[in-house]
Amino acid sequence: MGFRADELMSGRHEFLEGCGPAGSHPVAFRVNWGPDRLRDWLNPRHEAFLWQELEGKVMVGGLCGWTPCTGTLHLDYFGGKRIRYDFDFEVGGRTLRFIGDKQNIRLWNLPVSHTTMAATLTERTSGRLLSTSMLRFKFRHMPSLMLSFRPA
Repeated sequence: MGFRADELMSGRHEFLEGCGPAGSHPVAFRVNWGPDRLRDWLNPRHEAFLWQELEGKVMVGGLCGWTPCTGTLHLDYFGGKRIRYDFDFEVGGRTLRFIGDKQNIRLWNLPVSHTTMAATLTERTSGRLLSTSMLRFKFRHMPSLMLSFRPA
């Protein structure tokens, strides 16, 4: 038995020169994630340890409205001390990759480390960097996150 949760993060991003409109633009994602088997997810010897697939929608101002995305979420608390969101989505026939990291995860800074994410947007095939962003989980969304937890 596992669980599912819906998470919303939002913020601002800027394209690199020549990759999109100049200036700061909104960026957000709403993803559904959670392990299918809680026992495997919590077992450090299992390949699914604190790792799960995610799916949802992403919006990148100046590039696309709400667009379907799929990928993974890895809670790397022990090795890299980070939480990594890694997902792909398609825009105009191109596959784009979003990688966002909540970094420096420590017990004493959880209110900051679990709510702030630095991210990059690249072209999947070439690896060309298109945009950088900073996203946040807003505390006002905590009730909807908590209420979204359900059995898988």
